[in-house]
Amino acid sequence: MARRLRIKHVTRVSYAQPAASSHNEVRMTPLTLPGQTTLDARVTVSPATATWSYWDYWGTQVTGFDLLDPHADLTITASSLVETAPPEPLPEPPDWTELAERTTSSRLLEFAGPTARTTVPAKLLKKARKAAAGLDPHATAAAVSALVADRVAYLPGATGVNTSATEAWEQGAGVCQDIAHLTIALLRGLGLPTRYVSGYLHPEREAELHRPVAGQSHAWVEYWAGDWCGYDPTNRTRADESHVVVGRGRDYDDVTPHKGIYRGVPGGPPEVTVEFTRVV
Repeated sequence: MARRLRIKHVTRVSYAQPAASSHNEVRMTPLTLPGQTTLDARVTVSPATATWSYWDYWGTQVTGFDLLDPHADLTITASSLVETAPPEPLPEPPDWTELAERTTSSRLLEFAGPTARTTVPAKLLKKARKAAAGLDPHATAAAVSALVADRVAYLPGATGVNTSATEAWEQGAGVCQDIAHLTIALLRGLGLPTRYVSGYLHPEREAELHRPVAGQSHAWVEYWAGDWCGYDPTNRTRADESHVVVGRGRDYDDVTPHKGIYRGVPGGPPEVTVEFTRVV
């Protein structure tokens, strides 16, 4: 059933001493896609300053802004209203030979090779090949996602933003970013083009209308098997009307929600809150 979600994503940055200036870019605006329509979206900044927007190479909307006067803190508020629909049936998958030919002769090649965040040792690829032996692309994506989810427990705070896929596998715990990176690494290693998806997931599938619910940003994957197909390995399910897409790329580095630099002394990590309200 289609649903309409109001999302409020707030990032607060406090500096140990006032920053002399800062330069920022934000990727927090949901996309309009088949099955997802962004009805309203805005990004506001405090201290107030002018913002601009553009579409990056990967098709994500970016909001940029500069603060050129000293400021003790920074608050970024991204508000959106998004209508989502259940996913379409999976397309008929190509065979592996056809998939390989299509990959090498198109932009799918950009999502076929490893990156620094999606590099794993040969022993992990061997496990993935065993788990997916004889399966078609759709079944392969599900089997490899299950392999990762069985090994890596979802544990908030278990890893940091710079944790590698291999480190998450070895310690057996991580967050959705780690689980997505591992799944991407293994699917690409098996010849299935796969991209990283950054967005939101409403934490309550049967959410009460008009009741705000605390949540967080989320990461999952899309693999190409005749078309792009979303799969959430952290929750062992297809991406559906509870998922809201903000951006896609090769890995987290292509779709970082807030990226910036500032002139001043080092400060602590940002405080991030995400609130969902289902209105339909």
